[in-house]
Amino acid sequence: MPSGDAGSNDGLWVLGSLALLVLLLAIGTVLWMVRRNRRRDVERRLQDASSAVLRNALIPDGNGGQIQLQYALLTRRGILILDIKDVDGHVFGSEGMQEWTVLARDRRHTFANPQAGLWDRIAAVKRLTPGIPVTGYVAFGSRARFSKGQPRSVILLEELLQELERESQSAHTTAPEGFDAHWQQLCAAVDSPGEPETTRHRQA
Repeated sequence: MPSGDAGSNDGLWVLGSLALLVLLLAIGTVLWMVRRNRRRDVERRLQDASSAVLRNALIPDGNGGQIQLQYALLTRRGILILDIKDVDGHVFGSEGMQEWTVLARDRRHTFANPQAGLWDRIAAVKRLTPGIPVTGYVAFGSRARFSKGQPRSVILLEELLQELERESQSAHTTAPEGFDAHWQQLCAAVDSPGEPETTRHRQA
């Protein structure tokens, strides 16, 4: 083969590789922006439907250590602890299983049962805020499907958001007095490397 043809082929190969790299980077950027915008929309809706939001906070676990809260919400029902899971596929799990399985087309992966961690967070918050209802959910995004039913303390995120929005908009729902004082107790117990992210929307 003439040297000129070899050099031309090498140049085409380099250009093709660069084009593929640019395409992959563009796809990755778009997917990242979609996930970021989806997360921001969820956070906005949580803030609008809650009196206050505490995010990414470390609190005492009651056993000499610490435990992290992904979200704690001050709502009309009390303090709501929320763990959000974003998985794509059919989720199979139960309270007695240490690992849950996700099946999506030709892929299969497992993750640790999220219920125990959620219940530990609820228990830690209850120790700090006796006298106020404390509940919680592991909330799965819209890409998760539970064909055999949702285990205890598991809910779809959109379903929960709609519930909270309905409650916050109800003119007949009022929060018992004293919720704010309990919330301040929780915030005062936060011990994070940086300042925890807190947002106050309106009075409970």
